[in-house]
Amino acid sequence: MNTLKNRYLSLDVFRGMDVALMIIVNSPGNGDTSFGILKHAVWNGFTLTDLVFPTFLFVVGNAMSFSMKKYQTLGNAAFLKKIFKRFAIIFLLGFLMYWFPFFEDGHLKPISETRIFGVLQRIALCYLIAAVLIHYFKTRTVVIFSIASLIIYNVILVVFGDLTLTGNAVLKLDKLLIGPSHMYHGNGGVAFDPEGLLSTLPAVVNVIAGYLTGKFIQNKGQHFETVAKLLMIAALLIVAGFAWHQIMPFNKKLWSSSFVLLTCGIDLVIIAILMYLLDMSKPGKWTYFFEVFGRNTLFIYLLSELFIISLAEIKTTGTMAYNWIADNIFISIAGNYFGSLLFALWIMLTCWLVGYIMDKKGIYIKV
Repeated sequence: MNTLKNRYLSLDVFRGMDVALMIIVNSPGNGDTSFGILKHAVWNGFTLTDLVFPTFLFVVGNAMSFSMKKYQTLGNAAFLKKIFKRFAIIFLLGFLMYWFPFFEDGHLKPISETRIFGVLQRIALCYLIAAVLIHYFKTRTVVIFSIASLIIYNVILVVFGDLTLTGNAVLKLDKLLIGPSHMYHGNGGVAFDPEGLLSTLPAVVNVIAGYLTGKFIQNKGQHFETVAKLLMIAALLIVAGFAWHQIMPFNKKLWSSSFVLLTCGIDLVIIAILMYLLDMSKPGKWTYFFEVFGRNTLFIYLLSELFIISLAEIKTTGTMAYNWIADNIFISIAGNYFGSLLFALWIMLTCWLVGYIMDKKGIYIKV
């Protein structure tokens, strides 16, 4: 009989795989010569890279299915204090990461030009909203909220803007509330934040889906019937996503409702396979590589971003150390495409080594 004693193995591996891929796609030696599979869709469409962030939110929800149990024993005041504290820390870390290295040309970098929303900030917001919903409302209500969120968000996008980069409702609300100077400018210089405030609404559903999946596995047990049901639900979500795609295309930057259904469906397939391979069968030694990432997820992600930013700030022979290392070591040896990939793998493996040392020393940084 299988038990849940290894319940965190599949979760750690799933999370670790996602963080490893996240670091790779965030650190191409030359973004222009990265393989297509390691690039986000320019606008509408879907690539492997577009799965990375929603998967992270999914595993946040999956982990919540275990942690929320102990929260039920807390009073409302203690519960709210705990989740708001976690929300504030994660959000602040994300903001400070964008402000880093804090000084420019000998002067403090102006906060007025620092990006407010981003990856960690979205994780914080989605965690907060999902935790409140799950704690205070029944599962049925949470499911209804999720469905309503996707429908309402779809309506808002259609009624209050168009589906272009410069005319969408997400952009309009962010410009109104936070202003262009606090937004991401990586889309050809256009002020548009793919982690904007409005598109956080459907992103919460990815967290809720992860939570419900974790609860389902715990309630049904880890056996073939559970795997089969997860795969059937996954198939329904993927088919529904493609059907919705006909009227609202897959779009990671807008976090469209069809995109949510597709990514949740794919994540269900992955977690079902990992549960079978790791929790129902004898796992091999290969899992440890990803467990290292999964045990210090937030720290390693932050480390990778600070590592990349630091390399970009250091100047070597008139150019950024980031570009110099990529061009003169990896790309000069392996060519543009494979060189860019090897550079990204170097960044990822360097971060893994730090995580490995921390794991061996029993150091686990939690928020």
